[in-house]
Amino acid sequence: MLIPILVAVLGLAAGGVAGYYYRKKQIEARNKDLAAKAEQMIADAKGKSKEIVFEARNEAFKIQDDIKNEEQRRQAQLNQIEERLMKKEQVFDKKNEEVDKKKTDLDIKITSIKKLRDEIEEIHNLQSQQLERIAAMSKDEAKEILLNKVEEEAKDDIVAQIKKVETDLKEKADERAKWILADAIARCASETTAESTATIVNLPNDEMKGRIIGREGRNINTFEQITGVDVIVDDTPGSIVISGFDLVRRYIAKVALERLIEDGRIHPARIEETVKKVKDEVNVLIKELGEKAVLETGVTGLHINLIKILGRLKFRVTHGQNALKHSMEVSFLASNLAAELGVDESICKRAGLLHDIGKAVDHEIPGHHAKIGADIARKFGLSKEVVHAIEAHHGDPEPQTIEAQLVQAANLISNARPGANKENLDTYIRRLKELENLCDSFEGVEKSFAIQAGTEVRIFVAPGKIDDLEAVKLSHEIARKIEHDLQHPGPVKVHVIRETQAEEYAT
Repeated sequence: MLIPILVAVLGLAAGGVAGYYYRKKQIEARNKDLAAKAEQMIADAKGKSKEIVFEARNEAFKIQDDIKNEEQRRQAQLNQIEERLMKKEQVFDKKNEEVDKKKTDLDIKITSIKKLRDEIEEIHNLQSQQLERIAAMSKDEAKEILLNKVEEEAKDDIVAQIKKVETDLKEKADERAKWILADAIARCASETTAESTATIVNLPNDEMKGRIIGREGRNINTFEQITGVDVIVDDTPGSIVISGFDLVRRYIAKVALERLIEDGRIHPARIEETVKKVKDEVNVLIKELGEKAVLETGVTGLHINLIKILGRLKFRVTHGQNALKHSMEVSFLASNLAAELGVDESICKRAGLLHDIGKAVDHEIPGHHAKIGADIARKFGLSKEVVHAIEAHHGDPEPQTIEAQLVQAANLISNARPGANKENLDTYIRRLKELENLCDSFEGVEKSFAIQAGTEVRIFVAPGKIDDLEAVKLSHEIARKIEHDLQHPGPVKVHVIRETQAEEYAT
């Protein structure tokens, strides 16, 4: 810091001296000019009177005196500047000497501290060696014994802290999740009435069965060939059954047969005419249903053919749940969840509406409906995020985006709500049994019981084999195992119970 200041001062001094000499040269040049002028004036005044010559001389002398006075004043200023610069230079030299002295003292102190540190490290190493020799164990062995002892003494505190943290986190997470799901489901407000898959046509009387069959079966054969369904006429009074894998065809057959019964004229030509008319009406209905679903969910920009495929889901029922209503419900739920979490609502809304689009044609195209739906969405130019969410809504492949996870969650919520999924008794019992068997496979587990429709499992452990800390670890391991190995409709609460009782009699 001192060096830049010293350089600045020396520069200032050099500038002053240079200015002095420059000014001096100017004054000398001016003197020469004035002398020349004076001489010229004297020369000019020689022919004049002595009085004029005398005045000219006086004027010249006066000018010379002014010049000398100016030169003396400038010289005095330069002397003052030089004196001040000399004083400042002396002060800077003194400060520089003080700094050098302090630096030397600091170097001496640093050297002393380093030497002292080396001595302390040497003493510490010597003490460690002596302690290891006296204790007959290394430092690592002593550290391990100490840590084991501390862990043993603090085990109860560790268990209490783990339980407290888990309880707090679980309460906060459950509370937040409940609010998000409750708000999403409340805003969805979809219908919960399940539709029946049976297609039964009521007859005004049993004589109508003969007219439907026709002479030598011509009417029923024509009807089945045109509609692509099977008409079952049995001994059931007042009704016949229409059987077919394609629900659209079954619906067309049902409407056409009802109109033929109402009209009373049943013959091959009339059958063909009626079925064709109903097919045209159903095609219009399918388009209207798709457009209505798109309008209600707020999804825009879909191709008209994709909307028609979407409308076909109205005639598809899975586990007693209408596929189109289920798709709309998933769209509402996914978009509401996305709004709560601050992610892209449009992707969730679009993918939720189209996630089961493959079910509309899975009887015609082989493969899983999620893969078929992804191919359809890709064909109609939907974004890769929407295609991925459709393909991953059953977990194969794993969801790679938050939007895909929300669509998967919304699908599970829609399938698991009351009245949506008609799970048969055998499947239900098998799922509970698999859950109990998985829990029983862990060492130290005496018995486990799946309760609350498989949403909770209570596990009793041997208190002599499992302590409190290991019980906490066991609950985590079982929960991870359930997530990895079992298909479960929702969260499963794992409750590990350890109890030790002591009894004694006083006589």
